[in-house]
Amino acid sequence: MTDTARFRGPSAPSTSRRAWLRGALLGGAALAVAAPPVGAALMRRAEVPAPFRPTFPKSGLVTNEYAHWNPDKPGAKLLSVWDMTSGSVFGLNGAAWSGVPDSISPNAGSTNGNNSCVFRLASQRHDFENTVVTLQMWLSALVSTPRTPALDWDGLHIWLRYHDETELYAVSVARRDGVCVIKRKTPPGSSNGGTYYQIGSTAKNVFPRNTWVDVRSSVATLSNRTVRLTLDVGGRRVLDVVDKTPRNLLIAGGVGVRGDNANFQFRNLVAISS
Repeated sequence: MTDTARFRGPSAPSTSRRAWLRGALLGGAALAVAAPPVGAALMRRAEVPAPFRPTFPKSGLVTNEYAHWNPDKPGAKLLSVWDMTSGSVFGLNGAAWSGVPDSISPNAGSTNGNNSCVFRLASQRHDFENTVVTLQMWLSALVSTPRTPALDWDGLHIWLRYHDETELYAVSVARRDGVCVIKRKTPPGSSNGGTYYQIGSTAKNVFPRNTWVDVRSSVATLSNRTVRLTLDVGGRRVLDVVDKTPRNLLIAGGVGVRGDNANFQFRNLVAISS
């Protein structure tokens, strides 16, 4: 798995974007109150984060890469829930849909194209540490475009402890070559600022087309400061591995969904702290 030839490259949010997100996530001036006592702050940090249950509309654009790269432009569909660094995500009968993937950089409304051949969708929340993610995924087809020729690792992936595009866990659910694998990505490296490292062994799994499939993935820090990750597909345990050198991925991060040359949907995504 690599991003070298497919992704525009890492970017930090602009100052105005950071300000917008800070206001959206904190709820504006209504939350600008005096700092609580230290004891109360410590108690709040110890609380289990609320479950993450995003919803999607019956139709229409939800957000796209244009909003990430052009947050100040008219029509940019910025969200306090999701950040999309590549591609477009649409609502389809209450599910999230990639659209039929192409390699055209979208305008504000993704009316000219979607660039979903490289689909990168991450939560704005980064408080997921020991977490179980469940969702249903539907794979219509694996495609290719002039910019993204067919590769073995094309398919569907889940992100856990996502810090940014250089540092994350990638759980490959359905690949063109039929392999499931879990990888750690950490900087530095030539793959969009990071390097992928396979964790444990791979597994063969045939992911069916045009049907909803239950997917479950988990991440948990163990007492010896290693990290255990699992993947279940269709109710069957496919992978159960331990990362012995997690480095900064001991720290909580976001969750997300990645697609490569995939026409797909997902629905009923829930991330719950375990």
